[in-house]
Parts: sequence; structure tokens; C-alpha cells
Amino acid sequence: MIWFQTNGQFIWPWFRNNPIIVSVVGGSTISYIFIYATGMVVHYYDGQLWPSRFIGFAMGMIAFTILTYTVMGEPMTAKTIISLILACLLMCVQIFWK
Repeated sequence: MIWFQTNGQFIWPWFRNNPIIVSVVGGSTISYIFIYATGMVVHYYDGQLWPSRFIGFAMGMIAFTILTYTVMGEPMTAKTIISLILACLLMCVQIFWK
């Protein structure tokens, strides 16, 4: 959702012409989801906040890469692929190393 909120301006003229509406409606919804999801992850990891931060960061990198490639058609360079692999490794460390 946040990818479309921030990058929709490059796809749809309405997003570019109405940033206040996009930020208020999208921002409120996205913030609520982030707050709820962070609480769930912290609860799962027995009150530890670090795993939620790293998992959220890695998922953001993965989602950004996939959406930028598929929606915007930007090619994946070697640097992007290596960053994507590192993000996947970071998420695997957090999920499987308990």
C-alpha cells in the first residue's frame, strides 16, 4: 500500500494532483496496519522489538523491488539483486534464528 501511496504520482495524474487526500486517507490506513502488525510481531517474539524492525525493513525492500520491477518496468541491476538477496537473508535470520 505504501508503495502505491508514494509512487502513485508517477502512474496516475490524480495521485500527483491530490497529494493531501492521498496522504491523509492512505497514511491513516497504512499507519493503523503498521501499528497492528508491529504489535503482532512483538507479541510473537515475546516482547522483542528488534525482530519486527528487521522483518519490516526486509519486507519493504522485497516489496519495493518486486513492485518497481513489475509496475514501473525498471530493470533489476546487479546491485538491486544483491540488495534483494541480502534483504531475504536478513528476514530469514529473524524468522528462523529464534
